[in-house]
Amino acid sequence: MAHLSKRAQQLKPSATLDMAAKATELRAQGVNVISFATGEPDFDTPDNIKDAAKKSLDHGDTKYAPSAGIPQLRKAIAAKMKRDNNLTYAPEEITVSCGAKQAIANALLTIVDDGDEVIVPAPYWVSYPVQVKLAGGKPVIVDTTANDMKLTPDQLTNACSKNTRALILNSPSNPTGTVYTEDELKALAKVCREKDLVVISDEIYEHIIYDDAKHVSIANVDEALRDNIIIINGVSKSFAMTGWRLGWATGPNEIIAKMNQLASQQTTSPATFVQHAAVAALEGPFDKVTQMCAAFAERRDRMCAMLNDINGITAERPAGTFYSFANIKALIGKRHGDTKITDDLALAELLLSEGHIATVAGTPFGAPGFMRFSFATSLENIEEGVGRLRDVLTKLS
Repeated sequence: MAHLSKRAQQLKPSATLDMAAKATELRAQGVNVISFATGEPDFDTPDNIKDAAKKSLDHGDTKYAPSAGIPQLRKAIAAKMKRDNNLTYAPEEITVSCGAKQAIANALLTIVDDGDEVIVPAPYWVSYPVQVKLAGGKPVIVDTTANDMKLTPDQLTNACSKNTRALILNSPSNPTGTVYTEDELKALAKVCREKDLVVISDEIYEHIIYDDAKHVSIANVDEALRDNIIIINGVSKSFAMTGWRLGWATGPNEIIAKMNQLASQQTTSPATFVQHAAVAALEGPFDKVTQMCAAFAERRDRMCAMLNDINGITAERPAGTFYSFANIKALIGKRHGDTKITDDLALAELLLSEGHIATVAGTPFGAPGFMRFSFATSLENIEEGVGRLRDVLTKLS
């Protein structure tokens, strides 16, 4: 057998994509599976964006692009950051990547040395700890479930050591849907400045936000910390462009330049015509984004109401994203026939096998006893899927 590196041996598949793959496999067998597993809008990419890609292809934009991204796109990202976030970035402070996931990975590879610690608040997106390890770092997990799923300044301070290099912050948060307030970010920024931490701020869900919640970037609240902040974003969620694989990072020139060099040794760049499509997305119009968010809000309300009507499940209404992160601890230890629900992972498998519902357990997110339900699907699927969930759970003893 070929030798596998230690890095490869510690790899596991993404829990969200793994469950989605299982659902796809069952569908291929003719099973009607309803998926609440993946973070993928069910809407089609808006026509103006697809038209821009077609025009770009017809124009012959199929050659290599600069590793930092085409100038038109970096200009559009700079304009977006000023318009939406009141933040000023020069083109050399922007790098384009094959999705926000690559931007996070390259940021970590650029700033983390072997043995450096990176603070990751839990619940977390499943890829954060893995990407830290792949960069040679050590993820330091901080449980926030007792604090409304938000990291506190005291927790951040206590988690720091002489080896702490960075903090990964995600607002609006996957999987919890929590949104940090300006005051909360100021308090965290103060600690980050005192500890000289780099903040990787994942803001991919910034436009999927509800009610009175407001997205604020940590880069807005502490000017003295700006040179230690890398903002991650992209077009996947807000513009229903998950498969286009286009993200970016903004930050200090020294870090971004090295991320560009890293990308030049990896993927070179995202597809050129996709970058032109992203320009169209960022320049608008934005009516489809508004419509999608309104639909998500309606779906959120229906899913949370239905989940909360089921004994043993508590589902808070998220302030952002399209996920309900439900507490299912009361179901642990119950039985479904001969099957005992030993943990959230066992419940997810039971729901898939018995109810043909794909969900993601909380354990891969660092939150055992919880379960993530994506409502980036139709109201009809929500009604049917949560109905199946209720039917399975009524058989528990």
